[in-house]
Amino acid sequence: MGDYVDLPGVRTWYETEGSAGEPLLLLHGGFCTNETWDPQRADLAAEYHVFLPERRGHGRTPDVPGPFSYQDMARDTADFIEMMVGGPAHLVGWSDGAIVALLVALTRPDVVRKVVAIGANFRPAPECSAAPGLLDHMTADSPAMASFREMYVAVSPDGPEHWPVVADRLLDMYRREPDLSTDDLARIGVPTLVLVGDDDMLTLEHTIALYRAIQGAELAVVPGASHALTMEKPAVVNRIVLDFLGNDPAPTLFPIRRAEAAAAAAGGHV
Repeated sequence: MGDYVDLPGVRTWYETEGSAGEPLLLLHGGFCTNETWDPQRADLAAEYHVFLPERRGHGRTPDVPGPFSYQDMARDTADFIEMMVGGPAHLVGWSDGAIVALLVALTRPDVVRKVVAIGANFRPAPECSAAPGLLDHMTADSPAMASFREMYVAVSPDGPEHWPVVADRLLDMYRREPDLSTDDLARIGVPTLVLVGDDDMLTLEHTIALYRAIQGAELAVVPGASHALTMEKPAVVNRIVLDFLGNDPAPTLFPIRRAEAAAAAAGGHV
């Protein structure tokens, strides 16, 4: 089921699936639409009430004037949760959607239960890409953008002629944002899972820095997968996501990174 909701910043298209369980938002990647979540929808909707908003200038949601900003997208997401969910929700984001999820957790923890950040970066693409110079070869009309262009043209209310505007502004944002530090990430207090493919377009070193910066975060690396791990290995990804969302952290026998938290939970003794 799909409909529009008028948020303060943008008229937003969203879909819902499932009706039982806690609310969960699926936040798509850059240039993408809700269709990229097809491998996850049924499995997650069997356990959760799933909401799928499409961000400004993506999918069926119209563009708005001005440059793109992850902060604006995070505000839109928090507004959506307040208006359509009415309470805190789990956030499962992929790529740009993961960055948005982390920003919502940082700025509006009151509307967040848990976060799953899939293929997330916290610095601009030129600083963390496993393929330096990738953006230099990406333009609205380049072959690498063909599949994104097709998704946009198929559903955008702004029409195919608006595609170059959206593409150019997104590529510009990737050169500047996100602009977070590890100190910023350390302020995230909600349970967080960092999930990535072992051959992601982000360096593993950057992913590890993200994981280490968020206190108590968990890390999962899916073998034989790229940045598109949600589509390449959906059964593995869905199982990991459902396990994280549905369970408290299991006590570990030999904690190192989490030793301090384990000691506090045990009353000062390990």
